Amino acid sequence: MTVVCAADAQLFEAHGSRFHAYVSPSRGSAQLCAWRLEVSPGLHGVPHRPTREEVVLVLTGELSASVDGTRSALGPGDVLVVPPGAEFAVDGGPEGCTAWVTTTPGLEAVLPDGSRLRPPWAS
Repeated sequence: MTVVCAADAQLFEAHGSRFHAYVSPSRGSAQLCAWRLEVSPGLHGVPHRPTREEVVLVLTGELSASVDGTRSALGPGDVLVVPPGAEFAVDGGPEGCTAWVTTTPGLEAVLPDGSRLRPPWAS
């Protein structure tokens, strides 16, 4: 059994958000990646297309998510499933948001200019 304590999560910052990496191949997982995402209040996220399915569980606050142009408001306990290849962006609500995100190894984000980002919190 592996236990990853909150103090042991690896912190990354990108595009105004904070990513606390708990589970990834570089941290010993073979099949899953998971991190805690903190989105600042009022932040407008960067649109991207994930190459793997992502599951986003809102823990606190409010999150506005857009998937292929359809916008949804999510609150604590709500879950969003993002299909691979869909255009995806998240915006922070007035209080910001904390969410738990899960995906599979190999995730890349294709940005609007066509560049590819391999997120270190999922590597």
